[in-house]
Amino acid sequence: MYERPVSGLEAKTKSRSRVIVLSVNGETHEVMVRPRHRLIDVIRDQLNLTGTKDGCQSGTCGACTVLLNGRPVLACLTLAVDCDGKEVRTIEGLAENGQLNKVQEAFLDQGAIQCGFCTPGMVMSATALLDDNPKPSRHQIDKALEGNLCRCTGYNAIVDAVLQASGQGGVKPVMK
Repeated sequence: MYERPVSGLEAKTKSRSRVIVLSVNGETHEVMVRPRHRLIDVIRDQLNLTGTKDGCQSGTCGACTVLLNGRPVLACLTLAVDCDGKEVRTIEGLAENGQLNKVQEAFLDQGAIQCGFCTPGMVMSATALLDDNPKPSRHQIDKALEGNLCRCTGYNAIVDAVLQASGQGGVKPVMK
C-alpha cells in the first residue's frame, strides 16, 4: 500500500499535538489536539456531542454557539488549544435530570423550532443573555441573537420564546 510522504509542515504540526483539559457540561475530559483543531472538532468528533452544529464554518451563522466560561462563543472559530482549562457548556448540558431547561421548554412552547439546525446556537445565545440579564427587552433579545441566523422561523417565535423563558410572557404558548 502506498503511503503519502509527510511534509515538513505536517510533521511539525503532528509533533505539536498536545493534551488539553476541558470541563464539558460538568465532566472533565483530556483530549489530544493539534494547533489547528477547532473547539467544534473536539466537541463533535472527539466527545461525540453532536447537538452543536457546524453550519457555515466561517462564524456567520451562529449554529455552533457554545458557552465558554459562561460567555457565548462560536466553536467553529475558537481554537481548542485556547480552551485548555476552561469550562464548555453545550446544548446537551442544559437539561438537568432529563428535564429541559426553561429556554428549551419555551422554544418548544412557542414553536421556535422549525428545521432545528439553528436551534442549539439560538438556545445557547438566549441562555447566556438570560444568565446576564434575566428580564431583557425585545431589543436586548434581538441584539443578543443577532449573530444567529435562522432561515425558517422569521425570529418572532424565537424572541417570544426568550420572553417566555424570562417570565415576561410574550404571546400565549402555541403548544401545551
